[in-house]
Amino acid sequence: MSRAPATFYEFFAGGGMARLGLGDDWRCAFANDFDPVKAATYRANFADAADHLHVGDVWKLSAADLAGRADLAWASSPCQDFSLAGARAGLAGGRSSAFFGFWRLMQALGAEHRAPRIIVIENVGGLLTSHGGADFAALGEALASQGYSFGALEIDAAAFLPQSRPRVFVIATREPAPAHLVGDSPFRTRAVHAAAAHLPPALATRWIDWRLPAPPPRNTDLAALLEDPADVAWHSAERTAAWLSMMSPLHLTRLETLKDRGVAVVGAVFRRMRIEDGQRVQRAEVRFDGVAGCLRTPRGGSSRQVIVSVEGQRVRTRLLTPREAARLMGLPDSYALPKAATNALHVAGDGVAVPVVRWLARELLEPLLDGPAAMAAE
Repeated sequence: MSRAPATFYEFFAGGGMARLGLGDDWRCAFANDFDPVKAATYRANFADAADHLHVGDVWKLSAADLAGRADLAWASSPCQDFSLAGARAGLAGGRSSAFFGFWRLMQALGAEHRAPRIIVIENVGGLLTSHGGADFAALGEALASQGYSFGALEIDAAAFLPQSRPRVFVIATREPAPAHLVGDSPFRTRAVHAAAAHLPPALATRWIDWRLPAPPPRNTDLAALLEDPADVAWHSAERTAAWLSMMSPLHLTRLETLKDRGVAVVGAVFRRMRIEDGQRVQRAEVRFDGVAGCLRTPRGGSSRQVIVSVEGQRVRTRLLTPREAARLMGLPDSYALPKAATNALHVAGDGVAVPVVRWLARELLEPLLDGPAAMAAE
């Protein structure tokens, strides 16, 4: 960018993955997270953390804690109440209500004429459908009340990384959207279209169809990100057999087909609860398409993923390592993870995929900040 570095506030910052995705052309003026493990990870990876990281409840912050006027406020608020795996409590839920702690600060900044030029809210796909779309409309009403127009994109990290991780990004601006940033996008999914179509007429006038092109084809698969087989701990034969015993006939058939072909391939296994003949059954589901399932925290519904290796008739299983989880989020190997595996997996599984943020910043956020200057240069 030709302009000076843009400034941003990062709420629910976790290990700073949004900051990494924004890159060196952005300067963090403020970061906040409640989790001490995530905060310690943030400090370990950013030398200037002491200057701007505030650890604690977002509800205990005030506008005075936020320096200057930021170009961007990024909020990856807790998503459990929007997740399909949760109770779908919506914006009234105990965890996702943390969003309103963030929003209270945005209102206070607006009253001081310091409202960020852009707000990005990142969450799970349930944000679009929670309570029949009423929660998404409530979010839109909150944004509109502070002078923002907004649109949403649903981006799967699998377009950038070998991990299936769809997330919704709501991008709001207080300034007119330049024409070159409005149009069609592969990330305006059916769910995004439906959410927009169900907005009340007065709110629909605030809607923006953001244009975000697709990235180049991904050139890495799951196998490319895994550690050397000799450097990891494999399950015993008995434990591998236990994992295989949880597979449905369909998934076992996939596995047996690969064994019969004599190929060497790795896949990702994750646990799900399924209803079969009216009974809840825990199943181990495997995919061999070179993509891992969505990473979750160790406390998540599918818990820690398992790697399965098929080498002819030989089948082995093991746990996904913390470093592999970090790579699946786009974190470099230089990124310092917590020493405890559970903590490291919690930081990685509860973050935002770094390359997704970088693409969004390069193709939409930075041109949006440049505004008319960017159009004149075309």
